[in-house]
Formats: sequence, structure tokens, C-alpha cells
Amino acid sequence: LSNPLSIFTETMKLALASLLVGSAAAYAPSSFSGSALKASSNGASMQMATGMGVNGFGRIGRLVTRIMMEDEDCSLNAINAGSATPDYMAYQYKYDTIHGIAKGTVEVDGDFLVLNGEKIQTSRCRDPKEVGWGALGADYVCESTGVFLTKEKAQSIIDGGAKKVIYSAPAKDDSQTIVMGVNQDEYDGSEDFVSCASCTTNGLAPMVKAINDEFGIDEALMTTVHAMTATQAVVDSSSRKDWRGGRAASGNIIPSSTGAAKAVTKVIPSLVGKLTGMAFRVPTIDVSVVDLTAKLSKETTYEEICAVVKAKSEGEMKGFLGYSDEPLVSTDYEGDTRSSIFDADAGIMLNPSFVKLVAWYDNEWGYSCRVVDLMKHCAAVDAKVSA
Repeated sequence: LSNPLSIFTETMKLALASLLVGSAAAYAPSSFSGSALKASSNGASMQMATGMGVNGFGRIGRLVTRIMMEDEDCSLNAINAGSATPDYMAYQYKYDTIHGIAKGTVEVDGDFLVLNGEKIQTSRCRDPKEVGWGALGADYVCESTGVFLTKEKAQSIIDGGAKKVIYSAPAKDDSQTIVMGVNQDEYDGSEDFVSCASCTTNGLAPMVKAINDEFGIDEALMTTVHAMTATQAVVDSSSRKDWRGGRAASGNIIPSSTGAAKAVTKVIPSLVGKLTGMAFRVPTIDVSVVDLTAKLSKETTYEEICAVVKAKSEGEMKGFLGYSDEPLVSTDYEGDTRSSIFDADAGIMLNPSFVKLVAWYDNEWGYSCRVVDLMKHCAAVDAKVSA
């Protein structure tokens, strides 16, 4: 018989060898891809999603919510909905006549709206300070009630713990105005209140910037043929402020005023005194189109204008300025995420310095995308400033 001590020694050697081999295999490079550490958005970074909130759950507030829920860089933590109950909020969010049924799951759990399995606190506070944005992790808040559009009024959102407020409408004071793709570099983190301007300003400004940068604009008039909105009457009603505005939106073409063109001069100051415009409200539900008639500083051809716009739409202004040479109509642009889509086939030129240019925009979805983009941009700049 073999020596018991020798047998024990050999057994221990075999066990130790097995353990070492197993350990080496367990920690071999091929067995761990690092997938648990990859960023879910694009694998390029591990930055935290930006904590966001929405104040107001109307047309824009609901679409902004949908966009945030599809964007992994956004973490929606709070919605203040005025008087809407959670179950009605779920219904409004899920179903939309133009934009269809929302992606993912929509549920309600008490005061929480549960979207794609994520619980979002809802509230019905008339004073947005009472929401407690900061405590809920909503650092960047979209103000979409249309009520808190001055620094003084929107301060209540900051007092509720938010860091920044982004208006989904033109400011009614001197709050900074940023149009993505045009003057976003002007945001330096010093402002707490920032306006995303209007849908029409976003639909016009990118095209104006592209033309003005290349050819110069001496003077211009803009007309927007605008889809009807919730501020209008379905049938003839009354409006002491705007008699024509009180007529049925569903059955009339209604001339109206707009500050959208003048607002472009806030983001392109060189055009102050050179650009103004008006609107026609028409009986369509969504998608609008701007007509810019301009006298250019530099003589050119229509073909050259198209080439410049196309190049910019594929380069420095991609995602904000679009280009189309197809014979499309308004419904073809429903759900388009771009701010301004230049229609190459619709424009005309009278002479080398006088031209009419046309651009489409989804005044709901496209604009809502810019609101979220602006919120993310502010957060990114703020992070660099504080670093």
C-alpha cells in the first residue's frame, strides 16, 4: 500500500492545480466583455441621465414627455399636470390623434404614472414651488403651461428645487432665447431661465441662418401657413382681442399676427429691423410651412441656394435644418424631428437677389424635440462649467 501521507500530498496538488486553472478561466479576457459597464445609449460614456420634470401636461408637455421616455439621456422624474388625475393623464399620454399610440406600457399606480415600467411622480399644484422638483430629482424643468414665462413667475419652479427652467414658448420678458442649431453656443450656464422660442421661430431661424450666413439678407417678409392650435375655437366663438381669431378654426383660413419672425432677430441680431412676418391659420391639425421672401445682399442662383442649404443640412446644421427635393405635402412631415425642412421644389426666384424660400415644420413634434434638446444642452454645458 502507498504511503497515506504521499496520497494526501498528491491529492492536494491536484486540487490546487484545478483551482488555479478554474480561476484563470474565470478571469480570462474572453469571459468578461464588460457589457455591464457599457452606457446604454451609445456605449461611449457612462454619464448619468439628466433628471427632468414637466410643468404642464398639454399638447407640448405630453409630447415632450414621450420624447424624454424614448431618450436614454433623460430621466423624467416629475410631472405637474394642473387638474388632470393620473388615470386621465395616462389616457392623454397613450392616445394621440396625430402622433398615434405611445410606445411602451402606460399604467397608473396611485399618484404615479408608470411609463415603460418607470414610476413618475405626478402632482396637481397650482403653485409649482409646491411640487418639490429638487427632492424628486427634477433638476431641469420644461415649463409648458404657458403661464410661467417670465423670470419672476418661473422663480417658483426654482424655489421648488429645480436648477433650470426651459420655457416651451417665447419668453414674456428678457429671459435668454436659444434656438438649437442657430445660437446654442450663447448659453454659458449663467442663465436660470431659457426660452426655446416658438415652433415657428424654430421653423424659420435655421433656414434664415443658412441663407444669411452665405448670401446676406437685406430685408425679408415671412408668412407662416400654420395648422390650427388649441387656443382657437372649433366653431364660431368670441374674442374681443382678435375678432377674426374668434371664428371657427375648423372651417376658415384666418389671418393672424405672429412674433416669430421678429423673434428670429433675438437669435440673429444682425437682422434686427430687417425681418418681420404674419400668419395664416388653416384647418389642418398639425404641420405648418413658412414662406420667406427675401432681398439678398449677394446675387446668386436658386440652384446655388439649394446647394448651400443641402450642404448645411448634411453638415453643421444636421438634425435641425432639413432638405427635401421630393413633391411632398404637409402630412408627409408629421412626426419629423427636424426644426425646418427646406423644400427645394417649392421656392422661386424673381432675379439674382430676390427670392421666395419655403420650409416645412411639424409644429408639435419637431418643436418638442427641440425643447428636449435644449434641456439636454443646458445640462451638458452646466456640467462642464461645474467640473
